[in-house]
Amino acid sequence: MIGLLQRVSGASVSIEGEMTARIDKGLLVLVGIRPDDDESSASRLIAKLLKYRVFGDDRGRMNRNLGQIDGDLLLVPQFTLAADTRHGLRPGFSTAASPDLARDLFDAIVRLARAQHSKVQTGVFGADMQVSLVNDGPVTLWLES
Repeated sequence: MIGLLQRVSGASVSIEGEMTARIDKGLLVLVGIRPDDDESSASRLIAKLLKYRVFGDDRGRMNRNLGQIDGDLLLVPQFTLAADTRHGLRPGFSTAASPDLARDLFDAIVRLARAQHSKVQTGVFGADMQVSLVNDGPVTLWLES
């Protein structure tokens, strides 16, 4: 499972011109799911995301996690993260989970996140979304579970 974590000062998701999710300071995480992923992968990814120290302390060092700053979390499903880009000039998607598996695991990720953190917003699985963000830093990290 892949989590492309971005520290943001704000982010939102719109579908057909209507804003469906919005956060202030926190993390925007694009989630890619592979065929071998399971609920254990989801659990490991959420545990890591919620505890990952990417926010500055009093000295400006990345020593604080999402909970310590009372930040927001925006989870967005993005199957293209699991694309195979090793060959040719067009991505292949045989390395991404099937839509049914991916939907189930994304739902599990959201459930786990909401059970552990009070400020969780999400994109919409399978929708054509427009994601806007102000990357803070910029800080962007690729996490795998």
